[in-house]
Amino acid sequence: MLNAPLRVEIAPSVLGIDAAAWNACVDANDPFTEHAFLAALEVSGSVGPRTGWLTQFVVVWQGDTLMGAVPLYLKNNSYGEYIFDWAWAQGAERAGLDYYPKLVAAVPFTPATGHRLLVKQGEPRAAISAALVQGMKAVAQAHGVSSVHVLFCQASEVHELAQAGFHPRLSFQFHWSNEPTPYASFDAFLATFRAANRKQVRKERRIAQSHGLRLQTITGPEMGALEWQAVQRLYDENADKHGAITYLTPAFFKAIRETYAHRVVCTFAYDGNQPVAGTLNFEKGQHIYGRYWGAEVEREMLHFELCYYQLIDRAIAHKLTRFEAGAQGEHKLKRGLVPQFTHSAHLILHPGLEQAIAGFLRHESQVVKSRVHEYAEHAPYSRAAPLPET
Repeated sequence: MLNAPLRVEIAPSVLGIDAAAWNACVDANDPFTEHAFLAALEVSGSVGPRTGWLTQFVVVWQGDTLMGAVPLYLKNNSYGEYIFDWAWAQGAERAGLDYYPKLVAAVPFTPATGHRLLVKQGEPRAAISAALVQGMKAVAQAHGVSSVHVLFCQASEVHELAQAGFHPRLSFQFHWSNEPTPYASFDAFLATFRAANRKQVRKERRIAQSHGLRLQTITGPEMGALEWQAVQRLYDENADKHGAITYLTPAFFKAIRETYAHRVVCTFAYDGNQPVAGTLNFEKGQHIYGRYWGAEVEREMLHFELCYYQLIDRAIAHKLTRFEAGAQGEHKLKRGLVPQFTHSAHLILHPGLEQAIAGFLRHESQVVKSRVHEYAEHAPYSRAAPLPET
């Protein structure tokens, strides 16, 4: 029970908040809402006017104690979110409504599930989360936004937000799980596959390891200058190759090396001593999250080896419970990653637009559920994969 009133404030930056106090509100398995990660985005200019993510963090205090926070951003576009609302913006425009600016509670450029209503561990969640929601609504009113979007939140938060007028939205990703009984080895994992799928994975791994490249999984503190330079170079080159926006600046990778290397895991393919392909991933608690891939050489099956198999190997060896490989990619299904629901919640402030979007979301939810069930039926496991719960 709270023993003093709560005070809601808007913080223009995470940099002015004590890191330990902020991290006391962060999940044990979530590396992306930690102070150092959000700070690296800010100090590097990866968020800010250049990319259209303007910090409006909601923070709740009890006296001088930080009790909760929301990483909230004011936006004039829908880039870097991975929960797509471009059609909503177009519909609003056709109706003569301004869709932008809007507010987004999320980790920029990061489609990974975690709490968005951050509450200090051990404190009464209901009162603090209610104060955080009221803070978001106050920011919405102050800036005259069309809507507030809480992206990749926990399912439990959807219920909290629904009581405040937010509409739930269902989407899905492909995740790998090491529960309820952890695998003893990669071979033990493959033993759960149907024979044809097991044979295919083994073939892919043999091919990936036949190119004369040295493959290695390495943590941030173990990485030297060549590896850190490669992380940035591969990120930039992959974005250029696909015509994507390079949200992350060179200063971001420098900040991560200096302040957050202990959360970094990379898989590299080396030609001699030079990394020529690799992935950047983040690990905390029992979870590992795949984020970025890049390659300066084209080698058959190397992508699957570095993006999936090496990381599953690591998860098994370290008894991690979950590997999230990021957005999209039904090719992940054959590699043992199965569909899992992801969640968001949306507050639409114009009554007519709200009615239209609410109807769309009800229909979309049924389509998503049907797709997830269909994918689950085609998982490679010899026993049917359990259907995820909404």
